[in-house]
Amino acid sequence: MSSAPASDLYLPVPGALLRYRDEGSGPPVLLIHGWTLDLDMWEPQVAALAGFRLVRLDRRGFGLSSGRGSVNADVQDVLTLCDRLELGRLACVGMSQGARVALHLCRVAPERLACVVLDGPPRGLADDADADADADADAAGQDVPLSEYRALIARGDLATFRRAWLAHPLMQLQSSDPQARALLDRMTARYRGEDLLQNLTAAPPPSSRPLLSSLATPALIVTGERDLPARVRAADALAAALPRAERAIIPSARHMPNLDNPRAYNAVLRAFLERCAGPRPQET
Repeated sequence: MSSAPASDLYLPVPGALLRYRDEGSGPPVLLIHGWTLDLDMWEPQVAALAGFRLVRLDRRGFGLSSGRGSVNADVQDVLTLCDRLELGRLACVGMSQGARVALHLCRVAPERLACVVLDGPPRGLADDADADADADADAAGQDVPLSEYRALIARGDLATFRRAWLAHPLMQLQSSDPQARALLDRMTARYRGEDLLQNLTAAPPPSSRPLLSSLATPALIVTGERDLPARVRAADALAAALPRAERAIIPSARHMPNLDNPRAYNAVLRAFLERCAGPRPQET
């Protein structure tokens, strides 16, 4: 018998009210969305990952969460949510800008992570000398015309921004599935653009961060086979830099392989989680 869809829950944190969902049972898996998206992006994964406890949230400033966007705040928000839900060690899946958050978690709280999946990571994450947290880098990974988008949002022309962003290669789908396109449109319609009108909180300086070569967390680095070449190169570099990394390429997919080819994406994700996220409970 299938379970009912999870309800939206809300967690108050300093400066924000975060929407999240907590569904299923088994080893916990935290899902962190990318820029302009929200927790709904993971809908194609929910049923396919039965046997795991899936926790997903709208990062502050995105979706239905309030607050001002900040990668450092995202890290603390995630740790607060994990404490509230008593998750213990967990797997973390971060997509695009969410991969930046997931990698910060590996650095500041490696004891919390059983494994990590970095999906479509931005450029610069493999460079230990890269400060990787100025506003432009954090917004979308240096692949988009952010000055143009910031100007549109500053004058209140969100409709033009949304049309331009949905036409960008990072937002293009290989799939012709109308449900995937409708989901992407709905999430983009919720994006308010406030993060582009502020200076995002900077990351810790490189000298205070553990080197990638010292991170022992098992990692899976994922891209779609038709993602932007810069993203594919970034993923290859990150896989080479992390000592316990695996590399996966999802066929027939662009920058959002979980929407483009969910069957292949889910199979790769489940196989990695079953090996690295901890034993699943015995079925009765």
